[in-house]
Amino acid sequence: MQFNAIVDPKARTISQCAVIGIYENGDLGSAAQQVDSHINGRLAALCANGDFAAKLGDTLLLLEIPGAVAERMLLVGLGSRAAFGRKQYRKAVQSAATALAKTGAAEATVYLPLEAAADLDVHYRCRIVAELFCSHAYKIPDMKTPAKPKPPRLTRVQTALADARAPKSATLGLQAGNALGNGMSLARDLANLPPNVCTPRYLASRAQHLAKEWPSISTKIHDEDAIKALKMGAFLAVTQGSEEPPRLIVCEYHGARKASAPICLIGKGITFDSGGISLKDPSGMDEMKFDMSGAAAVLGALRTAAELELPINLVVIIAACENLPSGRAVKPSDIVTTMSGQTVEILNTDAEGRLILCDALTYSRRFKPAAVVDVATLTGACVVALGNQISGLMSNDDALAHELESAGQRADDRAWRMPIGEEYVDQLKSNFADIANVGGREGGACTAASFLSKFAKDLHWAHLDVAGTAWLGGAQKGSTGRPVPLLVDFLIHRARRK
Repeated sequence: MQFNAIVDPKARTISQCAVIGIYENGDLGSAAQQVDSHINGRLAALCANGDFAAKLGDTLLLLEIPGAVAERMLLVGLGSRAAFGRKQYRKAVQSAATALAKTGAAEATVYLPLEAAADLDVHYRCRIVAELFCSHAYKIPDMKTPAKPKPPRLTRVQTALADARAPKSATLGLQAGNALGNGMSLARDLANLPPNVCTPRYLASRAQHLAKEWPSISTKIHDEDAIKALKMGAFLAVTQGSEEPPRLIVCEYHGARKASAPICLIGKGITFDSGGISLKDPSGMDEMKFDMSGAAAVLGALRTAAELELPINLVVIIAACENLPSGRAVKPSDIVTTMSGQTVEILNTDAEGRLILCDALTYSRRFKPAAVVDVATLTGACVVALGNQISGLMSNDDALAHELESAGQRADDRAWRMPIGEEYVDQLKSNFADIANVGGREGGACTAASFLSKFAKDLHWAHLDVAGTAWLGGAQKGSTGRPVPLLVDFLIHRARRK
C-alpha cells in the first residue's frame, strides 16, 4: 500500500473517498467544517436530524454529494471532543479502515490527522494511519482449497495536513507506520503458518531471505552439531525428543558505526510445544504453533529496522526447536548443563522456553550488547495475571524497563512491569542442581523471569512475556503481531540517542 501526505487546509483535494471526522452532538471536525461550507450545510443538518450520532467508531458512507471533495465521503464518529485522545484516535482510524475495505475505492484521503489528539503529534497521527491500514489489509496465509479472495482494492492512502510545516514529520510517520505494518505482517505470517510448515529450518530460511532482501542484514545459522559445540545443554535437552533438528539463528543489522554496542533481541522459537513428557491438555494444544511468536516478533522488528534504515546496530538471536515427547525426550528430574556452566534440574518439561532462552542469553554476551531484550510466550501465569491486553515486563535495569514501558505506551502495545528477585529464585532451589526450572504455581511468571535473571547477571536485560498478547484464540484464532510495535518504537527512540 502507498502512503503520502498532502497540505490541504481547505479540504478540497478530489479523491475517490474522503474520510472525515465528526464529534458527538453535531460538533463538526476540522475537515468537516470546511467540507460543509461547500455542500450547503448538509453534514450539520444530517447530525441535527439524528442520522449520524457520531459515537466513537460510528461510520456512514455518503455517495455523490454535489460540491463534495470526493466521489464518496466516509463520516467517522470521533465521540466527545473533550475526551478525544490517543485511544479514541486509534479506534476512529481502525473504523475508517474497516469501512473503506467494504467500498470500491482504490484510493482515499484521510482527514483524521487534522484533528488534535492528546499525546499525539503529527508524526504519530500519520504513523497510526499507515500502521492500521496495513494491519487491516493483512490476510492470513491460509491453505484453503477454494478460490482465494481478491486482493483489497484500496492501494493508496493520503493523509491531509493543515500545517505547511508538517509534511516532513508526517511523511516520516507514514514511513514508520508502513515499515511497522510490514514487520508485523512478517511476524503474523510466521506465527500463523502450521507447525509442519514453519519448522526451525523454515524459520532459518526466512531469516536468510531477510539477509538477501536487505544488504544491511547478515544471517548465520548454527545447526545441531554447532549447537553441541557451543555446549548449549539446556537448548539441546528441549529438542532431543523431536525428529526435527534445531537451529540457532543469528542475524545482525548494521546501521551505526561498527564500534557502537548493539541492542540484542532474543526470541523464543518453539515451533510446536506439546509440553514434552509433561504433556499438555489436548484442549487448545493446536494453538501451541504460536509458541514461536517471540521469534516471529524479533524478526519482524529486524525487518522494520532495516526498512527504516535506523542508525543503530541490532543483533537478533533465535533458539528454534520443537518440544515433543518420545523415547529420547528429556524427563522430569533430568539434570542438564547450560552454556554458562550452571546446572538445571528439569522438574517440568513444559517449562521449556526458559531452557532455550537461558543458553541464548549466555550466547548474546559475545556481542557485548548495550541492552538485551528477550521476547517469549513464556507462561500461562502471565495470562492469568494480565489477561490478553498487556504483556509482562521484567528487568534487572530500571532505565531499560522505563524505556520499554514508554515505548509500549506510545505504540499502544503496553507492557506492565512485574517483579523479579531472590525471593522468587528461592522457589527454584534444587537439592541436586544449581537451580530447578520451575518453582510451583505461585508467582509463575515472576519465577520464570527470575530463572532467566540468573543468566543475565551484569547484562542490561529485560524480559517480555507475551503469552497473553501474541495471539488470539477461539473463533478469532491468529497472530496479533505483538510486540513488534513496542520493539520498533523502542528501537526508534534508542536510535535517536546515538
